[in-house]
Amino acid sequence: MDNLNYSNYKKKWMIAGLAGLVSIGMMAGCSKEQAEDGAKSIGDQVQHQIIGIDPGAGLMKQAAQAIEDYELKDWKLVEGSGAAMAVALEKAYKDQKPIIVTGWTPHWKFAKYDLKYLEDPKGTFGQDEEIRTIVRQGLKDSHPSAYAMLERFEWTPDDMAVVMSDIIDGKKPEAAAADWVSASSAKVQVWTKDLAQETGKKLKLAYVAWDSEIASTHVVAEVLKQLGYQVELLQVEAGPMWAGVADGSADAMVAAWLPTTHQDYMDKYKDKLEDLGVNLKGTKLGLVVPAYMDITSIEDLK
Repeated sequence: MDNLNYSNYKKKWMIAGLAGLVSIGMMAGCSKEQAEDGAKSIGDQVQHQIIGIDPGAGLMKQAAQAIEDYELKDWKLVEGSGAAMAVALEKAYKDQKPIIVTGWTPHWKFAKYDLKYLEDPKGTFGQDEEIRTIVRQGLKDSHPSAYAMLERFEWTPDDMAVVMSDIIDGKKPEAAAADWVSASSAKVQVWTKDLAQETGKKLKLAYVAWDSEIASTHVVAEVLKQLGYQVELLQVEAGPMWAGVADGSADAMVAAWLPTTHQDYMDKYKDKLEDLGVNLKGTKLGLVVPAYMDITSIEDLK
């Protein structure tokens, strides 16, 4: 997808996701006063709904497993999109109403709102993850400078949060990435030191439409452009992203969440691609609620 259409894409998925949530009714639950006087359980307050994201995401698979593991028999995981989830969270938070969403870190919502993860004593959501860089086989021979830059690429959740926040505040992804690269020259120089210019060579980077991956992929694209590459960004779902790198229709991705979210894809394609290592540490997955909600654990949802 042309990245100039990112805003339209996001609006489209917000509308589509919200349309899917209309049937929930008051998905943020009962009023604050009802919650405070204990008239309803947490489940009743949110109509036993957990607001999810894209149906194919690994996080959704884990959330569904959590419903089973914790025997939440009356609960439903609502499919939608990351954008629709964010809109639902924003509305509930503004009105100080209860809501439960699928969440991951890094994500801009933790900087914008006071949120907390529900404790996961059964370990359904697994250990903290890493985001890794995956490239097609043969990239080192055909694009040595790009290969070396991608192998060196590593940043922090705080770095990523700057780019994500700028995009959420209205900057185009390309502009937010360019601004971060300009302001982070010391770090970027580590990624590009002594690399030859590759003027005119083309590269395709695949990514999923998560705020974190939009940020990282556009930053990498900006750096590769400075090395002379013509970079095409392919915005796809997780399955096609992995398949594209495996079959060579995409050159690389910096959006592989392992060892949990994308492990099924890694197991399927590991012999057809190359893992260049971790580009970001400090990720987390789970169920997230506003800090004002009087709940601490997934077990409390019973």
